[in-house]
Amino acid sequence: MTIKVMIADDQMMVRQGFTVLLNLEPDIEVVGQAVDGLDALEKAAELRPDVVLMDVRMPRLGGIEATRRLTGPADSTVRVLVLTTFDLDEYVFEALRAGASGFLLKDASADELAQAVRVVAAGEALLAPAVTKRLIAEFARLPGGAPRTPLKDRVGDLTERETEVLSLIAQGLSNAEIASKLVVAEQTVKTHVSRILVKLNLRDRTQAAVFAYETGLVRPAGY
Repeated sequence: MTIKVMIADDQMMVRQGFTVLLNLEPDIEVVGQAVDGLDALEKAAELRPDVVLMDVRMPRLGGIEATRRLTGPADSTVRVLVLTTFDLDEYVFEALRAGASGFLLKDASADELAQAVRVVAAGEALLAPAVTKRLIAEFARLPGGAPRTPLKDRVGDLTERETEVLSLIAQGLSNAEIASKLVVAEQTVKTHVSRILVKLNLRDRTQAAVFAYETGLVRPAGY
């Protein structure tokens, strides 16, 4: 099945460059381009892409708010992959909380770009170690480290093993790494992840990671 992609960036060279690279892939098709956040919302409604490559800093409406509006509706199926110039972009964390499934550096190679699109389209999270560390640091700065109570209550819906898996997801571990750590089959981990997402009404692993930090489930030593 072909993955439909839309590129939202105010730089024409970025849009055109990514379009050329992605259209070379047999399973990916760029169906549209947007010059800013408002343009992205309008065209996404018309073109219904599977994945939106979203720049953060754009005129009229920035990528963070555009991401929030795109992924917010309960029936939304679009995945957002945030484009950033630096892996420590100050807005990366905000974009993840807004509903983005991951981030990608603008200087990524053609192979990295295509693989990122496939990963996000499949419902997986594209969380680099740098982003995981930023999640930790951000929540460490919360006053008193207090979790948000309504969210914390939802953790009680999880079994002990599901809670353990959620904690490992938040630490950036892949399914294979979690399986190795818990000494179980990778398919078992996939089943746990699916149940976690359903029980907590989350879209993907990225939201699961954010949820774990917001509830205080993950508080690494040293923070």
